[in-house]
Amino acid sequence: MDNFKAFGAGLSSLGAQITPFASRTFQYTKEQLGQSDDKTELPPDYIDLEKRVDALKQAHQKMLSVTTQYSHESYDYPPNIKETFQDLGRTVSEKVNLLGTATTPAEAQAALTAPPSAKPQPKTFNHAIARASLASSQTLHQQHTGAGEDPLATALEKYALAMERVGESRLSQDAQIQSRFLAGWNTTLNTNIMFATRARKNVEKSRLNLDAIKSSAKGMTWKLPSGGQDPTAPPQQQHELSPEAQEEIEKAEDEFVTQTEEAVSVMKNVLDTPEPLRNLAELIAAQMEYHKKSYEILSELAPLVENLQVEQEVSS
Repeated sequence: MDNFKAFGAGLSSLGAQITPFASRTFQYTKEQLGQSDDKTELPPDYIDLEKRVDALKQAHQKMLSVTTQYSHESYDYPPNIKETFQDLGRTVSEKVNLLGTATTPAEAQAALTAPPSAKPQPKTFNHAIARASLASSQTLHQQHTGAGEDPLATALEKYALAMERVGESRLSQDAQIQSRFLAGWNTTLNTNIMFATRARKNVEKSRLNLDAIKSSAKGMTWKLPSGGQDPTAPPQQQHELSPEAQEEIEKAEDEFVTQTEEAVSVMKNVLDTPEPLRNLAELIAAQMEYHKKSYEILSELAPLVENLQVEQEVSS
């Protein structure tokens, strides 16, 4: 007998959970079909907040769809380049040091194809230029038969070292952007804005529940016309509600107000936080540092190459 009572209580509990959901679903369907004229309107200020949060979400999604590329090392690596495992085995700096100790063409070739000492070298455009420049430099050196060094070969080697430094600076920029911009914007999108979305769903749920209760209460108070009224005329709605129905409506209204106020608070917090702007400033700072470093590296290199050019012109 006790088991039967427990089973009955379980069914009652389940029914209590299903009924509000079914009522909200029915109310939502009526609204979509245009059969509900008493939809509770949300405050204009609330609607404005929703629009602003939606705009913020779209801005985050759009920016992240592009800037996420900073998480992929090879985003600027040309797809037509065919580099071998040996090409990627050592850094350009390591190869230049090994070449500096080579005394024969065979030793120079061995330096270029030395087994890797660490992980494969980065696949960035700058690193690829550096490797191509060093390989081109060695090709010219090996075929140079005149006195001294081939000036173009010397310039290409210096350019290779500079490009490798630029490439390392780019990787440093990417790491800063990942930690200081992408992480923050992903958190805003997937946490803060998600909380706002959840709060808005709670408002919509409470609003549908309120309107469903109102509709049900009004429906229960309909009564057929009497006396000399036309029996085929539509039923007239009685404006007076029972105390129970009025209490249920007031309870639903309180819940709706509570959820709306909570959502307003959450959305304002999302919109007022300076974190996205701070993250954007970090993105700009990382880019600025990278371009500044690149400028400094190339500024050091340019006069060296120009001097080699002038010396070759004078000697020719």
